Amino acid sequence: MSLMKNLIGAAALAICAAFPAGAEPGRLLVELNKFEEIETGGCRAFFLFRNQTDTSFAGFEMSLAILDTNGVIDRLLAIDAAPLPVARTTLKLFEIPETTCAGISEILLHELTSCQPQNADEIDCFPILDLNSKTTAALVK
Repeated sequence: MSLMKNLIGAAALAICAAFPAGAEPGRLLVELNKFEEIETGGCRAFFLFRNQTDTSFAGFEMSLAILDTNGVIDRLLAIDAAPLPVARTTLKLFEIPETTCAGISEILLHELTSCQPQNADEIDCFPILDLNSKTTAALVK
């Protein structure tokens, strides 16, 4: 019986090691990882895209609403994160002009304007999408 428990435990560890923390198999994690002030004014946002699906994405575009510290929409920002290769983590940097990082309270994923698997038609990615933020601003859908 203890041999069976050890085998099950080893299998569970192998599965956990295959997927980074926060990324589940079959999911696409978008993480707002870091903010950095830009010398000329504005805020640079570092996003990690962890594609744990079985699909590479040739198109992945998001419309984001940037909310200020009062919770008021400051601006809309369109970002293109493609391509997103299968089973990879991709880093993308985007600039939010004329807005300090401290002035951002929340980023709302307003719309996925494109989610296109490689060599296929557009799909609805919302059901497989997870959002996370390691900054002071929440990333929500």
